[in-house]
Amino acid sequence: MMEAQELAARIVARAAARGVTIAVAESLTGGLVAETLVRTPGASVVLRLGVVAYATEMKQRVLHVPASLLAERGAVDPDVAIWMARGVRQLAALDRSACTIGLGTTGVAGPGAQDDHPPGEFHIGIELETNDGLVAEASSHVVLGDREAVRHAALEAALADLDAALDRTDLVMHSESTS
Repeated sequence: MMEAQELAARIVARAAARGVTIAVAESLTGGLVAETLVRTPGASVVLRLGVVAYATEMKQRVLHVPASLLAERGAVDPDVAIWMARGVRQLAALDRSACTIGLGTTGVAGPGAQDDHPPGEFHIGIELETNDGLVAEASSHVVLGDREAVRHAALEAALADLDAALDRTDLVMHSESTS
């Protein structure tokens, strides 16, 4: 598997070449996804926004995750991750009226459980603007390890999901190509 920083550089290059923009909303990763992308020169062409919404009420108030969903399932849920991705993509669209990909991370880094979810459970949500409309999907994971191992696994999963999204040929372009 490619190192996280190598994968981030690949994502930035691929997105920039295609005019694709990205926004990330992070909970359990606490900014790791955005920070890893930003280490790559040229990331400013691609990364529109990074939000750390660690508290559940911030997921609702800032990212517009429905209160009813949070009340029914809690913050550790694949649909919450999708709503986080949707919310940050919409926030990133404020000044240019568009953002291609939104990504959200939520889960339990540990050491204890949260809302009956075990340490190591996390979800990555993604919302893509395609030529045929919006597409949303989530991936769910459970890994063993301490807080940092879980957070790093979530970083790697998020980057893998972003890279896979860039395989699509129907993504809408929003930035000027650098290639």
